[in-house]
Amino acid sequence: MAAAPCIDSDQHLYEPRTMWADHIDPARHDDALSLVDDDRGYTWLTWRGQRLDVVDVHQPGNPASCGHHRQRLRRGEPSEYSYDDTLPPEYWDPVARVGWLDSVGFDEAVCFPNYGLLWERRLSGSLPALTANMAAWNRWCATIAAAGGGRLHPVGHLTLRDAEWAEGQVAALASAGVRLAMVAPSPVNGRPLSHADHDRLWSAFVDHGVTPVFHVADQPRVFDDCWYTEDEALVPAVESVFIWVPPALAVTDLILGGVFDRFPDMRVGIVELSSIWVPQYLLMLDGGFDFTAKLNGRAAASLAHRPSEYFGAHVRVSSFSYEGPARLAAKSNDIYMCCSDYPHSEGTATPLDDYARVGCDPAASAGLFNDNVGFLLRR
Repeated sequence: MAAAPCIDSDQHLYEPRTMWADHIDPARHDDALSLVDDDRGYTWLTWRGQRLDVVDVHQPGNPASCGHHRQRLRRGEPSEYSYDDTLPPEYWDPVARVGWLDSVGFDEAVCFPNYGLLWERRLSGSLPALTANMAAWNRWCATIAAAGGGRLHPVGHLTLRDAEWAEGQVAALASAGVRLAMVAPSPVNGRPLSHADHDRLWSAFVDHGVTPVFHVADQPRVFDDCWYTEDEALVPAVESVFIWVPPALAVTDLILGGVFDRFPDMRVGIVELSSIWVPQYLLMLDGGFDFTAKLNGRAAASLAHRPSEYFGAHVRVSSFSYEGPARLAAKSNDIYMCCSDYPHSEGTATPLDDYARVGCDPAASAGLFNDNVGFLLRR
């Protein structure tokens, strides 16, 4: 019997300079994001002439390379590299990415956007611009899936603020063979994710076989903006320290709000939001549910199962090698997925070697390297 495919649950594809303009609804062309060079050689992600962030050519395993690039910018020095000349083809080209998979031993990979992680919150004041640029990426996803020959699994990008639009996008993604879609772990139009008004959305995900995924990104914040005191930070320190809080809060709401009872085939992915918190969280989830039921004289919700059982049955979590996924699985459930975050600087260029160093072997860890991401892909 052939070995199960080894699947990376978290990679990123850089969007080409003209991706948004090429794939956006022509009526919204003026809202297309773009990459624009300044006179010192730095490349900026821009929207309607506004600079959203300077962009980096990441070096896997070397986050200081991004910091160095930004230090030079702050000092008024020219960029040390040309963006176009430095960007390797495997960063943006699906065919080249497949070749990179062969070089490191992966059979398949889940591919999130790259710059799509930078602009969702900052474009939130213009819902038409937000949805137009998300739709542009979603259309490009279809070309990624086709060029990848079944080995690349692009992740759609959705906001749930416009239910009719989101339903149409979920259907279009499914028609293109896209099985995952990134959504923000945050309230929608002032309502929690479990609110009955959103059931039409969860129904669309389930009916079309598309899995919502939470991923680190510049999305609506769960903490008050006053806590974020670092100006122009790519990632605020507070956000990094509490990286696990938004998905934990969102999943808690989905569980206690009865969404998994109403939609028993719904699945949720948590990617690049760390995993080391999960065992303690599951203890707190059941413990808090039991304690408040006694204290308040009634349970927070009428559930068919223990709260932690919903997590194990419906949720899968990416776990970096340094987090010790085998140890975490022993303390909770076999719900973890391998991930490289390639080609981001906080990721790695040698993922399978990294897992081997902590005792995780694809031949002996089917859940980590195949089954759990396969569950999200609905195999």
